[in-house]
Amino acid sequence: MAETAVVVARKVDSKIFVLRGQRVILDTDLAELYGVQVRHLNQQAKRNAKRFPPAFRFQLSAREMKILKSQNVISSEGHGGARYRPYAFTEHGAIMAATVLSSERAIEMSVFVVLAFVRMRRAIVGNRQILTKLAELEHRLKSHDADIQGLMNAIRELMSPEEPNRRRIGFEAPSEPRGKAVKGRAMPLRRNQ
Repeated sequence: MAETAVVVARKVDSKIFVLRGQRVILDTDLAELYGVQVRHLNQQAKRNAKRFPPAFRFQLSAREMKILKSQNVISSEGHGGARYRPYAFTEHGAIMAATVLSSERAIEMSVFVVLAFVRMRRAIVGNRQILTKLAELEHRLKSHDADIQGLMNAIRELMSPEEPNRRRIGFEAPSEPRGKAVKGRAMPLRRNQ
């Protein structure tokens, strides 16, 4: 019995995806899980419209349907696929659908549907925590990179040979004239004898 539950749980998990920022399951997949026809599921939802506000159930837009067709979530019209835009049921909508259908299978499968949504929620929260940690680590590495670059520059400076001192050796003549200037004339230097 446990193996059957695992198989069903995996099957339900594969039917849930994110659309408009919410985790949803399409009416075709939900009807299959609950063992009813899609038209019967949608008919019950329409009859009990007060139980299915837009937060529980919404119809896909043409653009969303096109995207899902390209991802093979919905089969194309030429291959026996739906000719109308399907409805997406959120977690609460899927539970509500089980209550309005009131079949034994729908009630039984609703437990698996709820558990699948819960598992997905936990996985998303876990992923957020991992992403937060990665961002933290990346920030730290950037600051470490700057520190390491500074160390490498300091090591390069220490390893490069000093430029030799290019001072001239010997006597340098003074830049002033040798004699005293007397009204524009230079006087010769006298030597001490």
